[in-house]
Amino acid sequence: MRKGAKTAIVGGVFAVMVGGAGYGAFNIVSAIAGGSDARGETVKTGPPSGDEVKETSEKFFAAWEQGKAAKAAEYTNNAGVAQPLFAGYRTEAHLTDVKITPGTPSGGTVPFSVAATVSYEGKSKPLSYKSELTVVRGDTTGRALVDWEPTVLHPDLAEGDSLVTGEAASPPIEAVDRNGTVLTEEKYPSLGPILDQLRKKYGDSAGGTPGVELAIRSSDEEAGDKTLVTLAKGEPGKLTTTLSAGAQAAAEKAVKEYSKSSVVAVKPSTGEVLAVANHGFGEFNAAFQGQLAPGSTMKIVSAATLIDNGITTATGPAPCPADATWQSQTFKNIEGMKPNDNATLSESFALSCNTAFVKYADEVKVDSLTKEAQERFGLGQDNWKTGIASFDGSVPASGGPDTAANMLGQGEIQMSPLNMASVTATAITGAFRQPVIVPQSLDDRELAAAKGLDAGTVAQLRQMMNRTAVSGTAAKVMGDVGGGSIGAKTGSAEVDGRKTSDSWFTGYRDDIAAAAMAQEAGRGGDAAGPIVAAVLRASA
Repeated sequence: MRKGAKTAIVGGVFAVMVGGAGYGAFNIVSAIAGGSDARGETVKTGPPSGDEVKETSEKFFAAWEQGKAAKAAEYTNNAGVAQPLFAGYRTEAHLTDVKITPGTPSGGTVPFSVAATVSYEGKSKPLSYKSELTVVRGDTTGRALVDWEPTVLHPDLAEGDSLVTGEAASPPIEAVDRNGTVLTEEKYPSLGPILDQLRKKYGDSAGGTPGVELAIRSSDEEAGDKTLVTLAKGEPGKLTTTLSAGAQAAAEKAVKEYSKSSVVAVKPSTGEVLAVANHGFGEFNAAFQGQLAPGSTMKIVSAATLIDNGITTATGPAPCPADATWQSQTFKNIEGMKPNDNATLSESFALSCNTAFVKYADEVKVDSLTKEAQERFGLGQDNWKTGIASFDGSVPASGGPDTAANMLGQGEIQMSPLNMASVTATAITGAFRQPVIVPQSLDDRELAAAKGLDAGTVAQLRQMMNRTAVSGTAAKVMGDVGGGSIGAKTGSAEVDGRKTSDSWFTGYRDDIAAAAMAQEAGRGGDAAGPIVAAVLRASA
């Protein structure tokens, strides 16, 4: 991103530069932009030369090392924002003895490593990290300047974040699973960001005492501080979660098989989350917060809508033609599916026939699916309180072609694996129990509620999901999950701009339900299915 002169915020006062403000006003803007030629000489254009990149980065590094915040900021194209961060590097983060080693430039980009010492109240520890900067031409000044981004100062620093050394914002926690097994990021990598959230939210009530640390203080209230260096350990408080170490270990291993995947397992009888794992999403908890089309796994809710509105039943008609048109949009089935004009809803569900559901789109109201999702499955009302940040799903009342597309888990439907695991739990028990990762008793928070499903609808959904697992599209995956009551639903979701569909799968065995998603991994049984099966097997 190239930047020129910036709007000035000086001493907290918004300074507007207007015509006639005089030479003094020009100097303020000039200082913030890094300076310009006030004599009207020709301003340089084009990318900075290699010599300019080398000279600018060297002067910038030297000022940074010497703790000259204003000087270092002058070599950037956003001095007004950069200067307080450089000042805070010394005064708030307490970082000294800074040594910067540049790497080999590539065009205008210069990689570098930083070695420093964090010192606070007689305690000191080293800090080292790597980052990079890019030298660009100032739009208004023509000078070669460092293109300012917070990541220049530290690679994990985002806009609005700050580096701070002092007493930790929250005491440390020792998170344990439902049986008392200690849960650590080292053993369960997916839990790292989740443990940070739990520490921020429940650290004080868990009974620990804070330590002293250098941390990135996030501007996002939902995100916890990220510890970079611990100078003095605090006393951890014990926090009991609903997780199961065995299920978590299986989930961690399973998601690693795919470049971007996530999975959630819940206990249908209680709503307790037994496992949550992500791979390929960095700090983002896609399993709880992802917002993607869930494909045909949504047919669980769609089938319930047809049954509860008296349109058809599991043993009632749901013909499966080769294609079906709804309001000028033509829908087709997966390649190789044979048409069946005499199919029942159970048959069409088990084979994941799209056209069977599209054919019924003219018999449901625009908001029928929305009401079913909200009132019976507890989705889409923005009121889940799991204990950490989560998405409740979105099932809007969409008209036009999306009325049919939504029935297939496409259109405007958005879900996370957490949402779909909850859908399965509701489908097989009839009761919506809002998922939780820490007990409600910990903070007496109000959980979301929904009226759930009638016993007759539950019996039909269980029969259809069992058929899918035994002889339908999920049979190959579910064949080795073990004994007991089983059921499943496959899904693949087409996403604009992607050649390969997202793989979705949800299933249950006795009192565990799980759902998984693997981006651009094909059909549900190909990728997401094995992830779910691995978690179900481990939860025997």
